[in-house]
Amino acid sequence: MELIKDIQTMRSYIKRIQEGKIVGFVPTMGHLHEGHLSLIKKGREESDVLVVSIFVNPTQFEPGGDFKSYPRNLEWDMKLAEAEGVDVIFAPSVEEIYPGGYSTFVEVEGHLTSILEGESRPGHFRGVTTILAKLFNIVSPDRTYFGEKDYQQALVVRKLVRDLNLNIEIVPLPTVREQDGLALSSRNSYLTPAERKAATVLYQSLLTAKKDIARGIRDATVISSHMEDLIRGQPLARIDYVAVIDPETLRRVERVEKEVLVAVAAKIGQTRLIDNLKIG
Repeated sequence: MELIKDIQTMRSYIKRIQEGKIVGFVPTMGHLHEGHLSLIKKGREESDVLVVSIFVNPTQFEPGGDFKSYPRNLEWDMKLAEAEGVDVIFAPSVEEIYPGGYSTFVEVEGHLTSILEGESRPGHFRGVTTILAKLFNIVSPDRTYFGEKDYQQALVVRKLVRDLNLNIEIVPLPTVREQDGLALSSRNSYLTPAERKAATVLYQSLLTAKKDIARGIRDATVISSHMEDLIRGQPLARIDYVAVIDPETLRRVERVEKEVLVAVAAKIGQTRLIDNLKIG
């Protein structure tokens, strides 16, 4: 496995090996966990060459966010990646990606980026789409892999790729969870033991929605209200949003007549977590 830290070397590597080979790409911010590894395993199965990027992207953090404290351990990440057969770790510095005088951004406008995470975290998706546009340009992948825990992000990236006519297949993969249902996230490491236990309320709220729908409840307001009541019953949790939405457009629905996506975001202590579940 190679570690590459500069753009020119990464491009030279891809140019040297790319002809006739499928390049898979897993973009991450590091602090790898089983969720990331599920993407890496799938990428390894489907690719001749697999590249994993490790870059904590400052432009997708809101002012006063946790950019500086975001967990970083490149040595550990490399051990995990090498064990899964990754060919290249691309780990550039912030200065390499955003040199002095940098002023160019890529943004998906409209409904997809103005609701849910876009409403709660202004500028977040502009940072995401900018870094991914840059990484796609540097790595030139055929396929790239994303976890459905960040469901909205996957739709935004698909829109980015389609609108810019990028020849990249977006491969979404299911959320990986702990045994008690908590979705794996690098930010879970922030949680105290009490907060970790409390954080399961997010998944429990999704299961509440699933049970409501299975019982025949179709009013999205009622379903959302039951989810909110459950979360509010957990003293360490503060709701950001609860939404019952169309999984393709992310528009809120009034009644559940077909498959829906139920999405939730909440702070557990000081740590903001998100989760979602598709319900048929």
